[in-house]
Amino acid sequence: MIIRSLELETVCGITSKLPENMLPEIAFAGKSNVGKSSLINGLTNRKSFARISATPGKTQTINFYNINKELYLVDLPGYGYAKVSEKEKQKWGKMIERYLHSSKQLRAVFLLIDIRHDPSVNDKQMYDWILSQGYQPIIIATKLDKLKRSQTAKHIKAVRQGLGLGPDAVLIPFSAVTKQGRDEIWELAEELCGLKEELEA
Repeated sequence: MIIRSLELETVCGITSKLPENMLPEIAFAGKSNVGKSSLINGLTNRKSFARISATPGKTQTINFYNINKELYLVDLPGYGYAKVSEKEKQKWGKMIERYLHSSKQLRAVFLLIDIRHDPSVNDKQMYDWILSQGYQPIIIATKLDKLKRSQTAKHIKAVRQGLGLGPDAVLIPFSAVTKQGRDEIWELAEELCGLKEELEA
């Protein structure tokens, strides 16, 4: 994917009306400190397009990034570490649920998991919940550069087992530093959005 244009087009808070987009959407979910902003910056080749915060849980909105006027990358609020009340977290949960149920253009949900650690209870709950909403989550195992190469296979296996992934479930290791996994993620996103056929036609 060559990024020709890039725009943070819509920011939706808890009470906002969700946009009725006409372009396909790919959503990203994950724990508050798992590296969603770093992933979006890595995918778009921008250093600070999606703001990276030292405070986990800073993304409290659903952010729609318009890429090349061809598709949207949708950044969902992080879960797990945010220092907010349970009531507030429930509101975010309802906001994400509303989005998953109402978007007519959502093609896939990518779930980010920190490759260094076994999936947490929150990660497993999120995975199962996305499944229950009718989507098969695609796993992105972030922070790959923090591991030695010899450790990678063991940690990938631990993520697969921790989430209870079937043999057909897609897991892509990703590093925001080396950009490993970037092309694979874009290739899959383009395919899911029906853009590959257009490019090859």
